Amino acid sequence: MVGVSHNNSLTVEDWHQRYLQQASWTRNLREYLIRRTAVNIRYSILEVGCGTGAILHDLFLTSRHQVYGLDFNLDTLYYAVKKIPKAKLTCGDAYALPYPRSSFDVCLCHYLLLWLSNPETALSEMIRVTRSGGIILVFAEPDYGGRIDYPEELTILRDWQTSSLQRQGADPFMGRKLRELFNQLAMHDVEVGVLGGEWKSDIASREIDMEWKVIRSDLGTDSEKSDQLDMLESVDKKAWAEQARILFLPTFYAWGRVP
Repeated sequence: MVGVSHNNSLTVEDWHQRYLQQASWTRNLREYLIRRTAVNIRYSILEVGCGTGAILHDLFLTSRHQVYGLDFNLDTLYYAVKKIPKAKLTCGDAYALPYPRSSFDVCLCHYLLLWLSNPETALSEMIRVTRSGGIILVFAEPDYGGRIDYPEELTILRDWQTSSLQRQGADPFMGRKLRELFNQLAMHDVEVGVLGGEWKSDIASREIDMEWKVIRSDLGTDSEKSDQLDMLESVDKKAWAEQARILFLPTFYAWGRVP
């Protein structure tokens, strides 16, 4: 898939754990959108950029949907096959989906468009392979421009991660662009929104550790930043332990019907 460039210092298993973590953040939203769009249990569903299958696995377990997935990375697809062997998975390009016109009832993606240099083309392809009246679902696209960190010492992480994503070819401000993209493509019944924030007292230490693994992977081996990261990680974990930590990253969703 042209335009995707995740940092490769994490293993496939690391990425699977990250995708599961992201899926947990959006589970309630996804359930709401499935109800809101009246997705029938017999509908065929394609996920573009399915990765290790974290989202497809949920769909497969909770319904009788015909589940299809596409990703450019063979390693992650091999991993997904082990988790959901009955899913129909394909290695391919989001800019040229290898399916005929009107092949699916629903086409969706999850934390994908920010990694694409041309999200309009990918969405156009999703529309092409979805039947008229079918549904396009973009479950989650972040917008680092609105990120909030507290305690104040941690606000620098927003700037560092924003710059890191841009160096990797990603668009850290994709969330705010979803409404414009959907309307430019003449989708019907367009709805765009933002996930709310909530902070629980029982956040697992493994979730915090995973967040820091991704931060360090994103920022690379800069020795100057490394010393600061050690300090910031300590501040972060102390704030979580004292139930003072706030981390809010606006994450947008959008859906619409194919004309």
